[in-house]
Amino acid sequence: MIPAIFGLSGLTLTSDERAFFRDSEPAGYILFGRNIENREQVRRLTDELRDLDGRSDLPILIDQEGGRVARMRSPEWPVFPSGATFDELYERAPASAIEAARLNAMALAAMLAEVGITVDCLPLLDVRQPGASDVIGDRALGSEPMRVAALGRAILGGLQAGGVVGIVKHIPGHGRSMLDTHEALPVVDALDRDLQTDLAPFAALRDAAMAMTCHVIFEAWDPERPATMSPTVIDSVIRQRIGFHGLLMTDDLDMKALSGDVPSRAADAIAAGCDIALNCWAKMDDMVGIANALDPISTISRARLEGAMDRIAGIGDDRPFATLVDQRDALLAVA
Repeated sequence: MIPAIFGLSGLTLTSDERAFFRDSEPAGYILFGRNIENREQVRRLTDELRDLDGRSDLPILIDQEGGRVARMRSPEWPVFPSGATFDELYERAPASAIEAARLNAMALAAMLAEVGITVDCLPLLDVRQPGASDVIGDRALGSEPMRVAALGRAILGGLQAGGVVGIVKHIPGHGRSMLDTHEALPVVDALDRDLQTDLAPFAALRDAAMAMTCHVIFEAWDPERPATMSPTVIDSVIRQRIGFHGLLMTDDLDMKALSGDVPSRAADAIAAGCDIALNCWAKMDDMVGIANALDPISTISRARLEGAMDRIAGIGDDRPFATLVDQRDALLAVA
């Protein structure tokens, strides 16, 4: 197995993808809108990935946050609220907001599990800051760290109760970024003492199974390298100060925030201390390059991956999807 998660090019596997994935044995896969048409098609695709790999606990990821980040869309699937919706409810009724976030995550998990998806790239623990790029914006759970942590924990618990692993992101914090990392490399010049605000939700949820890095330079910690590529940030900040010891994956390596070719980015991220390189766009040349650039997954990274997936073994809430949504909406009506 190589320490990489790959995307797929379309609604079905091509013969080239099938052969390459069989030979390279990536750690998992991630789905996007281009891979999704309807329930039956997605289930066939995820079943084929498991058959090809031979692992019943194969991580199959998706970015299904709600709001503007949703790969499974209407009319086949319902629209889910953004993170800001729960932040707004928290202003009036904190306990109701936490329960609504949990129920929303359980409903998301039921929807994903039905089609064989086992990992959701959620929750965001980025603390929203005034004047920052809208790349986070209403995706955030708020601007107060402990509120973000409380809602984030509810989301992680709801996903797990429904048989789906959550990923906290974007560690150590994307909330201050003035640029969209899809387009450029942000540099955060905040002092170390001010960055404690950004770290706090991640520290509170340090026991999460999986986390995703951010492609952001923090001058206080490493003025040369973005967090994804920085041994200093990964070891001293993420592993030691935050205390996160679960599976650490990169954000998408295709983003313009990063320089160099994609295989080199993957190798540099793994060398810096990431467990998994995430490559989303199914470009065969890049995927082959990554497979050639990476050694087999390390013993500790494999243990972290297996430990993360073990958290959902045999789990799956049997409450009907419609019941979960109705209970959530009754709470959200307060706002």
